[in-house]
Amino acid sequence: MIEDGLSYPARGDWVGRIVVGGVLGFLSVLVIPTFAVLGYLVRVLERTVAGEEEPPEFTDWADLFVKGVVATLIAIVYSIVPLLAYGVLVAAVAGVGAGIGGDLGALIGLTGALLALAFIPVLLFVYYAVPAALTAYAARGEASAAFDVGLLTPTLFSVEYLLAVLVPILVAVGVFVVSVVLIVTVVGAVLVPFVQFYGQVAVFRMFGTAFADQSDGIDVGTASDDAAI
Repeated sequence: MIEDGLSYPARGDWVGRIVVGGVLGFLSVLVIPTFAVLGYLVRVLERTVAGEEEPPEFTDWADLFVKGVVATLIAIVYSIVPLLAYGVLVAAVAGVGAGIGGDLGALIGLTGALLALAFIPVLLFVYYAVPAALTAYAARGEASAAFDVGLLTPTLFSVEYLLAVLVPILVAVGVFVVSVVLIVTVVGAVLVPFVQFYGQVAVFRMFGTAFADQSDGIDVGTASDDAAI
């Protein structure tokens, strides 16, 4: 998985793709280019699940933008819902403790404080679930697929997907180290967005591969570049 993921961005006519991706990274402060990059990464997931061995090209920019917006909304839903539920629970427990008072109130308040420590697991859940949700969306070409429990469960509970989530952390560390070295050289700083784009494509390739390995028994209608959103 690691070797395949790291070599994937450099397959085919890769220089042009990396240049475009890097330039979009430079322009990410304008927001719209960020949606285009995320849309491209969704297209990487599409092609990976479809069994394609080479990365997609930067074509049909309107489609890339729409895919990027939808993927962003999916990630927001996966982030906001558990965080809101967590916040409401902590606030409710703390409120009950304050209202009761005394030793029991103090105990309940302590429970609320301990619940605050659960914030880290909540963030880990978001990090773990979002890639699978985005891959499900890419596989079916429908936003609703990102919330299809039957489609997601085999992937989320597989060792392959766990590795696909953990390995990118190592890739991210490697990209960070390279980026720091490039920034230190000052002149090399201009290469940072290109290195980061390369790393993103490699990581999404790993996510797509893990999803595809667990989806053989599920009716997954792979989306093409012009599939319905």
